[in-house]
Formats: sequence, structure tokens, C-alpha cells
Amino acid sequence: MARRRGGAAAAAASPAVVGAIAMMALVYYSTVFVLLDHWLGLGTTAGAAHAAAFSLVVAACFLSFACAAAADPGSVPASFAPDAEDPQRQGLKSRYCDKCCMYKPSRTHHCKVCKRCVLKMDHHCVWINNCVGYANYKSFIICVLNATIGSLYSLVVFLFDLFQTEHDYDVPYVKVIHVLVGVLLFLLSLTIGSLLCWHIYLLCHNMTTIEYREATRAKWLAQKSGQKYRHRFDLGTRKNIQMTMGPNILCWLCPTATGHLKDGTEFQITNN
Repeated sequence: MARRRGGAAAAAASPAVVGAIAMMALVYYSTVFVLLDHWLGLGTTAGAAHAAAFSLVVAACFLSFACAAAADPGSVPASFAPDAEDPQRQGLKSRYCDKCCMYKPSRTHHCKVCKRCVLKMDHHCVWINNCVGYANYKSFIICVLNATIGSLYSLVVFLFDLFQTEHDYDVPYVKVIHVLVGVLLFLLSLTIGSLLCWHIYLLCHNMTTIEYREATRAKWLAQKSGQKYRHRFDLGTRKNIQMTMGPNILCWLCPTATGHLKDGTEFQITNN
């Protein structure tokens, strides 16, 4: 996995990245050392097992987060030149970037924040202070998956602790803290879970967020003319997932297993 210019230091300099890491630390500490300890006790077998499982999820989330933040999302090779007979360019606008003064492959877009062209760009994510593109999309979606699992896990632990153990609600701050923690975990689970569902949809259709916006109008035009629209890079659910996650299902949850990725300048297209 190629590292982006500036690497982890550039990502760590962002307040949003610091905030995301702080949120992970806060949820981990409150779940393990407050909620779990009060509900089951960390000294019990059940409490220790839950703490170990949750620690594994958080560690996996942080690893994939670091990979997505530190990796180069995909740089256009200096030797790239458009092929006049390339079928991927049919029906597309000029692939020359006036800002970078260079040709760019299909599915490549210029990021105004990073001030560069990114291969198969999905969006610029402030939480990792990096673009999400061809080379780090796998680690990004794994991070979102682990964050969703962690948030839901923490929310379930909170609910069990709330209803199965006694609390001294006569002390005002105890009630306030429980309300705040409950609202925070619910919003985290809802927000990150919705983001995960969205990217699973995009993954299954081999589509980026930018391409989805473009496809919305194309689909409308196709329906208006009595035709059926299909995204040109949609090769079927299984093939679409393998294009990003890799051919080996055992490596799908490993953010560093990116040996299946090529240079990101060419993509197989559907015959329909």
C-alpha cells in the first residue's frame, strides 16, 4: 500500500482526525471501564470476554482508520496518456484536467481540497484528512464497518447496563451522564450505520458517490427515452465486491491486503 505525501503526520495534523481518534478513545473507555465494569465486572469471565471482543473491534477499526488516512488514495501515473480507442472514453467528456495540466483516466476526479487528481475518487473525507479513492477505499469501508459494529456493541452494552443493574439516579449527574451517553451512542450507531449501508450499496454496484450523482441524471434520461440504464462499470454484485475487496474472501477484512489492485487507470466495463 503506497503512502500518501506527508503520510501519517499530515493526517494527524488535522483537528478532525484528532477528534475522530478522541471519539474512539472515549467510546472505548466508557464501554469497557464504565459500562461493562458496572454491568458484569471486568473480573468476571463474561466481563473479560466482552472486554476482549470489544477491544478487538476497536483495534481493527483504528488499524483500518490509520491505513485509510495514511495511504495515497491513488495518484495518476506520470506516464499516463489517453488511448483514443479506449472504449471507456466513449460518451465521456474530455479527460484533461486544466488544474493539474495533465490527462486523467476514467473515473478520476480533481479534489479541490487535496489540489490533485485522485483515481476513482469517491469523496474527500475530513475525518481522515484524505481523499477516499482507488487505493484506500477498501480500508475506508472496513473502518466504517468496524466503527458500526463497535457503536452497536457499545449501545447494546449500555442498554443491558441500564436495564439489568441498579443506578443511583438520586444523584443528578448520574442521570445526566446516562442520558448523554445513550444519545451519543444512538446517534453514532445511526450515522455510521447509515454510512455503511450507503457504501455497501455503492460497493455492490461498483460505483462511487460522484458516479452515483452522475448516474441519477443518466438513469432519468434513459427512462425518458424508454431505455433501461445500467452503470457501465457494474459487472454484477460478486465481481463488483471482488474488484475492491479482493478475490480471497478471507482477506476482505484485512485493510493491508491490497495486492489485487492494479494502477487504477483501466476498469472493465459491462457489455450492456
